[in-house]
Amino acid sequence: MLSIRMQRTGRKGHAMFRLVVQESRLTPTSGKVVFALGSYDPHAKVASIDKEKAAFYLSNGAQPSERVARLLKNEGVELPSWVKIASEKKRTTRHAEKLRKNQPKAETPVAEEATA
Repeated sequence: MLSIRMQRTGRKGHAMFRLVVQESRLTPTSGKVVFALGSYDPHAKVASIDKEKAAFYLSNGAQPSERVARLLKNEGVELPSWVKIASEKKRTTRHAEKLRKNQPKAETPVAEEATA
């Protein structure tokens, strides 16, 4: 079975990703790729994807990872009905009362005018 996943490239601390179609039993670092669909730069949030080939592999049953499915949807690729995208997670902040923006406003001291 084929899967569409991200393959990390780039130097240490500056990741770049390739979107690759690969046999699902292989690891992304094995290098055995069926087809390279494009690339994704997470720093600039720029994706360049071959949309026609992505739609072709999806229609033939390739399983996208969650992140790839979200990227394909944002790029305007028609996803099959069996591809499920997880809903946005609700993020909570622990100890929100300690945040500076939630502290009561301290009164600013008014500069006293010196009379001479």
